[in-house]
Amino acid sequence: MKKITLLIILLVTGFMTIYAGPVSKHGSLKVKGKQLVDQTGQSVVLRGVSFGWSNWWPQYYNPDAVYCLTKDWQCSVLRAAMGVEPDSAYISDPQPQIDLVTTVVEAAVKNDIYVIIDWHSHGIRTDEAVKFFQRMATKYGQYPNVIYEIFNEPVQTWDEVKNYSETVIRAIRAIDKDNIILVGNPHWDQDIHIVADNPITGFENIMYTLHFYAATHKKWLIERGDYALRNNIPIFVSECASMEASGDGALDLESWNMWLRWMEANQISWVCWSVSPKGESCSMMQWEADPRGPWRDKDLKEWGIITRDIIRKMNKEQDIKPEPSK
Repeated sequence: MKKITLLIILLVTGFMTIYAGPVSKHGSLKVKGKQLVDQTGQSVVLRGVSFGWSNWWPQYYNPDAVYCLTKDWQCSVLRAAMGVEPDSAYISDPQPQIDLVTTVVEAAVKNDIYVIIDWHSHGIRTDEAVKFFQRMATKYGQYPNVIYEIFNEPVQTWDEVKNYSETVIRAIRAIDKDNIILVGNPHWDQDIHIVADNPITGFENIMYTLHFYAATHKKWLIERGDYALRNNIPIFVSECASMEASGDGALDLESWNMWLRWMEANQISWVCWSVSPKGESCSMMQWEADPRGPWRDKDLKEWGIITRDIIRKMNKEQDIKPEPSK
């Protein structure tokens, strides 16, 4: 009888292991030195995609899209890019944007993957950001799935961004003591070398974002990243793609592959831009694609196919088997 019971336990444990998603596998994430690590202290690299601006492409912020990106694309992280300043975005009409973000977050939790709550802004709006992240931390701070990105692409000085970030971080940490917080830096997340000389102190589990578009950002930006890493600055590439910084133009796959090698060599997590049908080369979807998925090759632009195939290849050992949303 004991042998039968033991066999059942082993079978159930084996089943759970096979079907575990990234969060079940890695648990609560932490920052150790310059590295993102999992609950066992082992280095972890997250790879996934970002939804487009929520105020312009809300149709993609649905549970079926999350399911498809998890099961078919095998993403281990998704980014909900909540528009802040434009017309119809958070500042002018907050509740619809909150609803879109919560839809993605709750679907990500259900599908056992990590999710970035992104304050997708270029301007400093401290009071509004504090209120928003207090709400998010209260609602989702108990979930290890959640990562907070408190400033998408700043255009201010590092002193200004640092002061803003410290205020928002304190507000989050009063509620959520340990989930990862991503901090932006000047010039659309390109001045990571300035951060290295004057980082935020007094908080744990903080990482700094670096954004690149491979046709524009070449070796000089990688060298800035190397400088930051030598100074023990943890980097998370929360937005990247292979075309020009405008989001359009031809794909520079040579430069993209250089960046990809650099990120993998340094075990840096990365998220590609973007799940949307906008008429530019960085938008992964064709206009006629069903926002709910599933997406065949004909539904995707070149960048969508490339991104999907890279993530599938690199995340293939995760054995993601989420439950369907329907």
